[in-house]
Amino acid sequence: MSVFESQVRPQSEVFARRRAAMQELIGQVQRLEQQVHRCSERARPQFDQRGQLLPRERLARLLDPGANFIELSTLAGLGQHDDDGVEEVYGAGIITGIGLIAGTRCMVYVNDAAIKGGTNMPQAYDKLKRAQEIALRARLPFVSLVQSGGGNLFKQHLGFNRAGHRFMTQARSSAAGVPQITVVHGNSTAGGAYIPGMSDYVVMVRGRARAFLAGPPLLKAATGEIADEETLGGADMHAMQSGLAEFVADDDAQAIEIARDLVRQLRWNERVPPHHGRAFAQPSLNIDELCGLVPTDYREAFDCREIMARLVDGSDLTEFKPLYDPYTICCFAEIGGWPVGLIGNNGPIDNHGAQKAAQFIQLCCQAGKPIIYLQNTTGFIVGKEPEAGGMIKNGAKLIQAVSNATVPQITIIVGASYGAGNYAMCGRSFEPRFLFAWPNARLAVMGGEQAATVMHIVEENKQRARGQPLDRDKLERQSLELRALYDEVSGALQCTSNVWDEGIIDPRRTRSLLVELVDICVRNEGTRLCPNTFGVARP
Repeated sequence: MSVFESQVRPQSEVFARRRAAMQELIGQVQRLEQQVHRCSERARPQFDQRGQLLPRERLARLLDPGANFIELSTLAGLGQHDDDGVEEVYGAGIITGIGLIAGTRCMVYVNDAAIKGGTNMPQAYDKLKRAQEIALRARLPFVSLVQSGGGNLFKQHLGFNRAGHRFMTQARSSAAGVPQITVVHGNSTAGGAYIPGMSDYVVMVRGRARAFLAGPPLLKAATGEIADEETLGGADMHAMQSGLAEFVADDDAQAIEIARDLVRQLRWNERVPPHHGRAFAQPSLNIDELCGLVPTDYREAFDCREIMARLVDGSDLTEFKPLYDPYTICCFAEIGGWPVGLIGNNGPIDNHGAQKAAQFIQLCCQAGKPIIYLQNTTGFIVGKEPEAGGMIKNGAKLIQAVSNATVPQITIIVGASYGAGNYAMCGRSFEPRFLFAWPNARLAVMGGEQAATVMHIVEENKQRARGQPLDRDKLERQSLELRALYDEVSGALQCTSNVWDEGIIDPRRTRSLLVELVDICVRNEGTRLCPNTFGVARP
């Protein structure tokens, strides 16, 4: 390997302009994330009056003090339904992420009952589904802190079909040997009652936790029977009669301590392969420069090797076939002491680039090296010469390699991600282990200008074929509208709202995040499990 020689000039006007633009986008994301916290904090008086901890206080007590927490999909549902994307920002009303509990890496799911009583918003189902997928694949114990009013009855048609997936995945995870631990802090009603019901261990808070398929109002409406909440589904009843609860706590804090003790007693780390233990160097290039070397305008070019060199150990890169194709960049390196392969874009994917990347992926699979994709692509190159050279055939080779890779694949969208280039660079539909985006990311079938030009030509041809005079004002209005639409729906905030990524990150956080993600993929996916046939069932 050799230390990459950077060509970035931090004192340049271009660097300063790019840095200012990127920092503005980072600030926008951070302000929205802080607004989620503020919306939750507004319910503090009610929680204090009930003697309950706020959901994020519960989370803080659950996690090991000072340990890193990788929060996922922080802005899910942004600007959709009751979330206005400005003041009322909810993060879909749930919190998910990976953190340490009693020294054990776990996936955590928390109902943010301080926001709309913890009722499930449509994007909450997608956010939870993604957390469950990650946990099962990475073999992470799943810990839930539950207090929810159930589904939003005004929006049930937007989430009902997706809601059941959580229970199926709980059952499959338990059967696979991945523990499901649930603390019930408040109401867990209707379908929500199956969250503890499908769990392996259940802790309930006395006097606060309640689980029932039908609450008192629905029970009376359905059968005419009258019952109070505590008798119908309180903690003591479930511990002594139904058998749903294994443990009863006097308050939130004690319940969380029981959950931590349950994780501790799993002795899960004894099943996880050991860390490599090798010393590794930090990048020799300044990671803070990532904010100035990458443009927020996808039409401006930059060298993806400059990003790679600020992410990998010692800024050491071994570039694969550098003379064969200058646009698709493939490098061997190490991140956190783990050997990896990196693939990035310096332009469209052409025939040589597709062939090179496909071979590189196969070599990474042969050597057992995780692959990290840094997406900044306008897609596959088009034209008579590329088509005659086999662009479809060679592009298919690359997609075959990405689809069938046997090693973990992690994707970071660092710029544009257009068309089939998104697929070839392991976009969401190709199921990377993790996918995060930078604030300048754009995701669409093509760029707005290209889409507007295509439709302009189509409309011109249509009018000519009909013998109609060209309405150039109408064509120009249509082009402007289409460009504006693409700008709106392809931006990073819109994509993360739809849970098309695991979240938007500050570029300067990418290195530390990748160190942990690669470790999760290499070690936790090798965790020894003790599966059974149907998961753990209660008497």
